Parts: sequence; structure tokens; C-alpha cells
Amino acid sequence: MSSILVWIVYDITEDKVRNRVAKKCKQFGLQRVQKSVFLGRLESNRFDELSEVCRELIDEETDSVYLFPFCQED
Repeated sequence: MSSILVWIVYDITEDKVRNRVAKKCKQFGLQRVQKSVFLGRLESNRFDELSEVCRELIDEETDSVYLFPFCQED
């Protein structure tokens, strides 16, 4: 299975939720680039899993999480 480069950017209002999302990003092996930005390589299925986990953690009315996958050619 091929890995993809992933950028994750988020804007989350509550500290507790923001810390949980950051912890998950670190658990998936991503590196913090800025306070609300992570970067790293993930297997395709792990990308989908992290996306689902983040969406379950946030309040979609007030928070946002963006996951940007890049293929090898990009």
C-alpha cells in the first residue's frame, strides 16, 4: 500500500477538543508544523481513519478540520 503526504489544518474553539485532535495527529505519526498544522506521511487507509476520528471529535457547527492529501506526483 502506498503512503501519501498529508497536511492537516484545524480551527477548534475548545482547548480540550483541540488537544485531543493534536494528540491523535501525533499518534498517527504526524509532526506539528505550527500550532494548528500537522504534516506527515500516512497509508491511504490511515488517512481515512484519521479523517473520521477528527470529525467525531469536533463540533462541526463551530470547528473545522481540513485534511489535504498529496500524491507522489504532487
